[in-house]
Amino acid sequence: SSGINAEYGDPDADRLAAAEQQEDGSWRVFNGNELGAIFGAIALSNYRNANPGSSSEKLYMNCSTVSSKFLRSMAAAEGFLYEECLTGFKWMANMALQKQAEGFTCLLGFEESIGYMYGMNVLDKDGISAGPILAAKASQLYQDGFTLSAFLESLYVMYGRHISDNSYYLCYEPAKFDLMFGEIRKGGVYPEKVGKFPVAAVRDLTVGFDSNYADKKPRLPVCPGSHMITFSFENGCIATLRTSGTEPKIKYYTEIVRGPGALESEEELRMELGEVVDAIVKELLQPEKFGLKPRPS
Repeated sequence: SSGINAEYGDPDADRLAAAEQQEDGSWRVFNGNELGAIFGAIALSNYRNANPGSSSEKLYMNCSTVSSKFLRSMAAAEGFLYEECLTGFKWMANMALQKQAEGFTCLLGFEESIGYMYGMNVLDKDGISAGPILAAKASQLYQDGFTLSAFLESLYVMYGRHISDNSYYLCYEPAKFDLMFGEIRKGGVYPEKVGKFPVAAVRDLTVGFDSNYADKKPRLPVCPGSHMITFSFENGCIATLRTSGTEPKIKYYTEIVRGPGALESEEELRMELGEVVDAIVKELLQPEKFGLKPRPS
């Protein structure tokens, strides 16, 4: 038998964490990106059930740019509008309001840090409103003989596998962050490879550079007061390095994406993503050189 255990992750219950007991008695703790994928599928299904025969063209979902690209993959298959935002629900909520004024129905906004804005009733991350939605889906799945874990796997079969690995290093000397990112930028000559992995594109929201576009200008707002660089690799990995605005941290957010029908196993993809992360830490973050302390275990 399986069961779900949902916990509100903050005293004000604005975040939502969830774990599910597996058949062997162990517990699987879903990360924020996995729950974001589940909520995206729930939101689209619930809307279509309530509005049979309706088009997806005026449906809208968004997430922070450091979160999983699952909604992007889902949008490409299902025909709804998807956008990325800067981190923070002020960006997601305001973009949702803007799209609502343009005639769109906003179904979901989420951040990888277990924050979910389900619909437009609460224009912020809110575990109280998101929790019952997840519980209802889990209850339905269990009655039908399935689990949330199996449901998530079915989403990966439909839209492609998305595996993320996010963490951080501590540094109590802010000047070292400037030195580190200065080495990465090298006056505008960004790395063409990190380890053995060729870089396909670079976006630097600190200086306003984005090689994804012919004009080299990012489509997200530029934030010169903080460091944030995203590398897109030829192997389907995406990695963002970002300093925290509130804590002495350098954070990294990484994901490897494969489309439906990919031949690699989940284990193989996790190993490849791990190699990318190791190369990023060694060549870009350089913990020993800059005195970074690893995340406490």
